[in-house]
Parts: sequence; structure tokens; C-alpha cells
Amino acid sequence: MTYRQGRFWQPDVTVATVVVDGGRLLMVEETVGGKLVLNQPAGHLEPDETLIEAALRETREETGWDVRLTAFVGAYQWKAPVNPDGSGGRHYLRFAFAAEPVAHDPSRTLDEGIVRAVWMTPSELQAAHERHRSPLVWRVAADFLGGKRHSLDITQHIA
Repeated sequence: MTYRQGRFWQPDVTVATVVVDGGRLLMVEETVGGKLVLNQPAGHLEPDETLIEAALRETREETGWDVRLTAFVGAYQWKAPVNPDGSGGRHYLRFAFAAEPVAHDPSRTLDEGIVRAVWMTPSELQAAHERHRSPLVWRVAADFLGGKRHSLDITQHIA
């Protein structure tokens, strides 16, 4: 049954933050499916939360860093592959933001599954492509590094 035939479909709405300091990118190492992978600070939009609030919250929860958002990088759509056991295949809509670090709380407990926050050069991140959680990781970073920036006003929250 397809969506047009009445099947309910709802993509996962996520945010990601490209935090840059001194030419390095703030990444998280996290355990997913028993593997240690790399991702931007990222996560799901929660009810009654703006995209900007979600980006700030997820960055703090996953890295211990408070940041200031500086730009909207882009919106990305990706479908995860279906695994042999039939799992997977979820659709993601990722809204990516650029940010600069403001303050760090090293005593903050990071979200479950997060092993650590790590600063990486773009070349280190690109060289570790086999460990990226999804193709979105490098695509968002590459777009940012290529100069893609939009005003934060491009995102609107209508209350």
C-alpha cells in the first residue's frame, strides 16, 4: 500500500549543528547498533519546540557546549537503507545550522549513547567517512565548508 492509497507516512524530523572553532568541527562519537560512529551534534525535533531551540538543545545535550547559531546551512532529505532483517528504511528530514561555541560545561552528562565530543579538522572528518552515521554527515559539513549559509530568518515558527 502506498501513501496515496491511505498508508500513513511520517518522516523523522531532525536538526544538526555544524559548530566551528579555529577551523575544527565539533563532532560526536556515538554508539549506534554496536558500532562507534561520527555525527554532528544532532537529534529529533521535540513537540512544541522550534528548529532553533532543538539545535541548541541537542548540541548542549550531546557535547556539553552552549553555542550561538550563526546561519542556516540547509534542509536535507535522506532515506536510510533497509536492513536484511527488514528494519531501517526510515525517512529523515534534517535541518542543519552553523554555530560558534560560547561556553563548555565539561561536567555535563552527555546523552545516552554519546561516547564523547571531539574536535576534528575537515580532512580528519572526511578521512573517517566509513564511520559517518549517515551520508548526511559529510554532505552537511561539505555544504558548510563550501560557504552555504542562509539567514536564520529562513526558518519560521508560527505559534
